[in-house]
Amino acid sequence: MRGFRCSRRVIGPALLLCATIAGAAYPERPIRFVISSAAGGSPDVAMRILTAELGRQMNVQFVIDNRPGGGQMIGTEMVARATPDGYTIGYANVVTLAINRSLYAKQPYDPDRDLQLIAMTNATYNMLAANNALPVKSVKELIDYAKSNPGKLLNASAGNGTTGHLGGELFKIMTGTQIVHVPYKGSPQGIQDLIAGQVQIMFDNLTSIGPTVKSGRVRGLGVSSPKRSPVFPDIPAIAETVPGYETNAWGGVIAPAGVPKPIIARLNAEINQALASKTLKERYAATDTEPVGGTPVQFAEYVKKESAKWADVIRKSGAKID
Repeated sequence: MRGFRCSRRVIGPALLLCATIAGAAYPERPIRFVISSAAGGSPDVAMRILTAELGRQMNVQFVIDNRPGGGQMIGTEMVARATPDGYTIGYANVVTLAINRSLYAKQPYDPDRDLQLIAMTNATYNMLAANNALPVKSVKELIDYAKSNPGKLLNASAGNGTTGHLGGELFKIMTGTQIVHVPYKGSPQGIQDLIAGQVQIMFDNLTSIGPTVKSGRVRGLGVSSPKRSPVFPDIPAIAETVPGYETNAWGGVIAPAGVPKPIIARLNAEINQALASKTLKERYAATDTEPVGGTPVQFAEYVKKESAKWADVIRKSGAKID
């Protein structure tokens, strides 16, 4: 850090003091926060809420940098290749940490080697929504329609490898339907085409598609949680028609490998404090987003569990992107 250097020869309590001082000096300038999806989507909304709270706590500016595309790997690679000084961090989720490792034959970075997990921050479920002109008003009617019209329904998603994409593949596996996947660069683009009728259905995060459902511009058919959402109590869980169906869109904050541990510890503590704040909880609740929190180790354990789950879905569906 500026104005302070620690000798490699210090040991024991002196080394701990050195690390503490280094962490305390951080941050001294604005922090770049990379989001690997489009502005207005679920990750963008959740992270702008979080970084606003972090900015107040830490008295520092967080500069949001949206970098969508490439299966969300463009933005994630920017974090992986950034200088490991704590001034470039970002958002990674079920796609970049769990799904892509099985979906893509090769990634431009190794998520286990090139990234550090800081804290899991948020989780939300998906909504299955339909264009208002589609003659279905329930999940059962959708299944019947899809079976009567194999390959004719188009399912939009926020991109290849998202829970909207693979949640749709899981739905097809569990219902025996043939539905064509149409990937977009982000939720906003897919939602616009859903409203216009260019696609007929979409699986998307409640955070991003919820307002469109509430306004009546598209029809909500089901939520991907085991039980109904308190924000949409009149819309059934998909599991009420398709027992066992569940998808969960989650994410957290990451840093490049090599960022000093005191900085990771500082960021983890600040993130957990922000997630516990009344302001953030209220803003997350309004978008049906759950604040999570926890340690880097807990985050890593969850990533491992989800990686195995989605690897199985990818294997059964045959989804693959080279």
